[in-house]
Amino acid sequence: MPRYLISFPRAAMVVPPSELEAVGRDAHAVIEAAKAAGVYGFAGGIDDAAPLVRVSADGAVAAAVPGA
Repeated sequence: MPRYLISFPRAAMVVPPSELEAVGRDAHAVIEAAKAAGVYGFAGGIDDAAPLVRVSADGAVAAAVPGA
């Protein structure tokens, strides 16, 4: 079964204070919809300063190639 990670760069996460409540409400609605569809796996922050790695289904870790 394919697994996907959807992430956004830090620069895309700038939200004006006046829109923060609506963005939070909408983000929670997306998570609830993913849970209802049975496709939710994880939500959280990613340290975009950390090096990228790719972890295979067998647990092997290799350097990730951006855009590959």
